[in-house]
Amino acid sequence: MKLRSQLFGLFLALSLITGIAFGGGKAQSYTGKVSDAMCGAHHMMEGPEADCARACVSKGSKYALVSGEKVYILAGDKAALASLDKLVGSDAKVTGTLDGNTIQVASVAAAK
Repeated sequence: MKLRSQLFGLFLALSLITGIAFGGGKAQSYTGKVSDAMCGAHHMMEGPEADCARACVSKGSKYALVSGEKVYILAGDKAALASLDKLVGSDAKVTGTLDGNTIQVASVAAAK
């Protein structure tokens, strides 16, 4: 009986640690400039940053959110991606769940 109790305690502790380490799937908000994953904050094409980011996305790069020194990859459904496209080069507030450096986008709005 004592071994079963210890195993249950270990399982519970590991579950809690795993939930904390991976954010537990809790949606959070992030604010930054919408860009693309390849260029991040430093665009390679001459001209407007938005044009460069859209060109990179059309060639397979993912949308990204540049927040300070951090670049988050943005993933989501077609509606989320369409919203991101409208805000490329602008500041946005992205709400979603973080997994590593990828935000699974739930909603996007222009930053205030």
